[in-house]
Amino acid sequence: MLSLEQISMTFNPGTVNQKTALSKVSLEVADGDFITIIGSNGAGKSTLFNAICGSFYVDEGKITLDGQDITFQPEYRRSRYIGHLFQDPMKGTAPNMTIEENLAVAYLRASKGGAGFLSRVSRKEKEQFRERLKELDMGLEDRMKQPVGLLSGGQRQALTLLMATLVTPKLLLLDEHTAALDPGAAEKVLRLTERITAERHITCLMVTHNMQQALALGNRTLMMDAGQIVFDVQGEERAGMSVGDLLEKFRDKANRALDNDRILLSTVEGQQ
Repeated sequence: MLSLEQISMTFNPGTVNQKTALSKVSLEVADGDFITIIGSNGAGKSTLFNAICGSFYVDEGKITLDGQDITFQPEYRRSRYIGHLFQDPMKGTAPNMTIEENLAVAYLRASKGGAGFLSRVSRKEKEQFRERLKELDMGLEDRMKQPVGLLSGGQRQALTLLMATLVTPKLLLLDEHTAALDPGAAEKVLRLTERITAERHITCLMVTHNMQQALALGNRTLMMDAGQIVFDVQGEERAGMSVGDLLEKFRDKANRALDNDRILLSTVEGQQ
């Protein structure tokens, strides 16, 4: 489904601020994979997602999605079949537009044909929006004419998830999409994520700071450090791993202890 071949990205080359964010990263993602990604601050996790989405073109390497070379395809074209959620629930929606209008924009953006933005959604499609909102179990189907800016962070992130999957994407990228929510809202959005990706067989990559989640969700876990994938585990080996094992693997592969406070705190909380 997704193939990354030796992709690299350096920001501010030739200056005192030069930073190698990705260094010859290669990855093969199978159709239907749900991969969790962990790593310390500056490991390259978000940069990896931005490279896949087309926020910038990589310095070298090749990106292939569903058999198509998208290495130099513009971001707006990739957005038609790549869904992307961010940590900040304020991103991904237009606050001054209504819930219905936000869903319409998401639907038309991903619709086939170059005249999508010149189209209007039909009454039948609006009813479909309502039915999909009901599945969120947040009462948003009765607030379709209200501005998104009136929603709570959890409601807004759930709506963003719905917008990203309204037309089933080839790939869904989740960049710590529950980290900024309160525990109750985070749990609800996470359960919605699991259900939607499973029911619609969506290939998914999810960055998380929670090591318990990293091992419990999906079928594969990657660990990044210094712009590289240093550990990749799945199958029986992953099923038998504990958080302690994962921390030990990081020490072994990165030659240092993990120093991300949020990850370490989640480890302590998971043991209580």
